[in-house]
Amino acid sequence: MTRLIRFNKPFDVLPQFTDAGSTDSPRTTLSAFIDCPGVYAAGRLDRDSEGLMLLTDSGPLQAWISDPQHKMPKTYWVQVEGEIGDAALAALAQGVALKDGVTRPAKAQRMAEPAQLWARTPPIRERKSIPTSWLSLTLQEGKNRQVRRMTAAVGFPTLRLIRYSIGAWSLDGLAQAEWQDLEVPKIPPRAKPSQLPKRRAKGNTEKSSKTPGAQRHPDKAPRKRAARPVHKRKP
Repeated sequence: MTRLIRFNKPFDVLPQFTDAGSTDSPRTTLSAFIDCPGVYAAGRLDRDSEGLMLLTDSGPLQAWISDPQHKMPKTYWVQVEGEIGDAALAALAQGVALKDGVTRPAKAQRMAEPAQLWARTPPIRERKSIPTSWLSLTLQEGKNRQVRRMTAAVGFPTLRLIRYSIGAWSLDGLAQAEWQDLEVPKIPPRAKPSQLPKRRAKGNTEKSSKTPGAQRHPDKAPRKRAARPVHKRKP
């Protein structure tokens, strides 16, 4: 039976069940919170980020959730340094130029600090002279550390990053470090070749062997060229 669970990942937790890279100082992994053999993450969430992760034991379901081609929206709550303004929000929504390309259009709006927000351990660094603000950012792509790079590009470094939702699933009613079984959705079937959009032809591939000047009217017979006189040389 297919299984799908949601998990509210705390800060400083690796989004995997094992940590083979630090034998001397092991880092906290998902195995410290989830005891469900056979499940694995449908998409990643950075160690220094918090919030919603989906895990499943089904390969097709994992691919459907995490594949960027399906454009499943992901919403993030982002605490940034400074009071973010309308110009920065508009830039985030239109697309930001990063080293690996321009981001797709997104939804960006200012928001109040979430009412159900839990305390982070350790807390974020704050400067008394610089305020902080919150925004909601919805993306349909998944570049590496994309949210942090986007807010930095418009002049507002990210201080805290929480993934609130993936598609129809969200953190609502789920406390930090808790997990819960979900109803498994029916994966939409792949589009048939006849349902796919037709590709536009790049150009007329049939090239005429005649030059423009060689085309003749169909009712007119071709003209015969008069033979040139042959001049014989005198002996």
